[in-house]
Amino acid sequence: MSSKPGFRGADALALTLKRAGVERVFALSGNHIMSVFDALFEAGIEIVHTRHEASAVHMADAWSRVSGTPGIALVTGGPGHANAVSALYTALMSEAPVVLLSGHAPNNQAGAGAFQEMAQADMARPVTKAAWACRGGEHVASDVASALDISRAGRPGPVNLNLPSDALQASVDARGMPRAQVRTNVQRLDEAAARAVMDSLATASRPVILAGPSLVYRSGRIKLKELQEASGVPVIGMESPRGMLDPSLGAFAEVLSQADRVLLLGKRMDFTVSFGGAPAFGAQCEFLQIDPEYAEIGRSMRAAKDRLLLSAVADLFPSIDALIAATRKPAGGGWRAEVEAAVAYRPAAWDTATSRVPNRLHPVELLRPLQKLLDSHPDAVLVADGGEIGQWAQACLSAPHRIINGVGGSIGAALPFAMGARFAERDAPVVAVMGDGTFGFHAMELDTAVTHKLPFVAVVGNDSRWNAEYQIQLREFGANRARGCEMRPLRYDGIASALGAHGEHVSERAALLPAIERAYASGLPAIIDAAIEGLAAPKVQRDAQG
Repeated sequence: MSSKPGFRGADALALTLKRAGVERVFALSGNHIMSVFDALFEAGIEIVHTRHEASAVHMADAWSRVSGTPGIALVTGGPGHANAVSALYTALMSEAPVVLLSGHAPNNQAGAGAFQEMAQADMARPVTKAAWACRGGEHVASDVASALDISRAGRPGPVNLNLPSDALQASVDARGMPRAQVRTNVQRLDEAAARAVMDSLATASRPVILAGPSLVYRSGRIKLKELQEASGVPVIGMESPRGMLDPSLGAFAEVLSQADRVLLLGKRMDFTVSFGGAPAFGAQCEFLQIDPEYAEIGRSMRAAKDRLLLSAVADLFPSIDALIAATRKPAGGGWRAEVEAAVAYRPAAWDTATSRVPNRLHPVELLRPLQKLLDSHPDAVLVADGGEIGQWAQACLSAPHRIINGVGGSIGAALPFAMGARFAERDAPVVAVMGDGTFGFHAMELDTAVTHKLPFVAVVGNDSRWNAEYQIQLREFGANRARGCEMRPLRYDGIASALGAHGEHVSERAALLPAIERAYASGLPAIIDAAIEGLAAPKVQRDAQG
């Protein structure tokens, strides 16, 4: 048996994580990072060993959204790093604090054609807040501390630190370890600016506050509710790629178009709100903006021009406190009630919705029974992913914690999301809804879930096609040209059973609730394969009967 090595860069990394309160990393092994595995073992930090590098990032992403602390992913260099990069985009657009630690070819072989040598930081930079390569063993600890800090500062998001193998293996002086993490200065909203914003909203007839993705996770929603109660102004969180048409917001688009003054609170003026124009807003709608990034203020200035009345660069959570303190008198009138009624609206026809296809479930039939499980615990988690079925889930279900694919709109992360959430919430139900296309991206992570004893209930809406794209084909090209989006009618419950998870198949409403109850009671990761009618995502609109 070999003796324990001296204090290395890898040990400095593990100790820095330990001092920061990190209990686990989501990882996939590889040559460049085996010294880190050894150091994590020594430090008592759990390694959740996944089956794909992107899954490690998705798990870290979900962990961060539910726990409120940075999620840590660890992968090897070269192709391992490349596999992980795509998942960073989802974390970036969802404003989730994630640190991707990537192994890297050694510094002392830079440019010489080293094994799996690659410009890794250059690859990751477009989908991160920051990406760089460590210069040597003596910089490992401070680089890790900086990565953690950057991921949380301002607008949260992913950071990539690349770790050359010789830096990890180098002997370093443990006495040089940073005793505390670097803390970025908080950008505070001054009292005068906060008062100006709230006074401006108070003079509007139909004001709305739109909050961005970093404020829609549980701690943010609690603060937003406080702001709404103090100000009387309706506050709406936005995180969906469908923007104001997010089905979870009901008929909100109808009232948003009537707003006369809107505060963008960490919400980008992007495609999800029609870049500040129609159809999201009326031509006379005016804007206020508080954002942690100057670039976002500049984007709004170009889009709204003189309709942007006030703007301030400030961090969001302290800004909410400042806005609450600056509120003179809550807004009155029926506008807030009108907005809340629009958001809560769902078509009455959904109450009796049934499939037109034999042995298939309407998405509403499938999803509404899941609410009973989500209502059973104050910390329950809902994961909604996939094209059309994900939108139905957002429309039909709610939970204290919600994780969706975010503004980026990529699919495939539902299974690793459920696992990362389960680590963050050990006792509450975790319910994941996904399409059959989504399931295929990371199906083998069921093995990871079984290995780590991670129970959750995952419902796969099985319509045997990539339905979101199929619906585009129907709309734009016609049924006779709808080709290439079909999938074989597979039984995904069988895959679950083969991997040691719990599997169920349902095709009738009466069988659904018992299947859900058995799946939850199994104490295993569970897949309910549900045969569904392949319907387009809902467009929630009020009509004369609504």
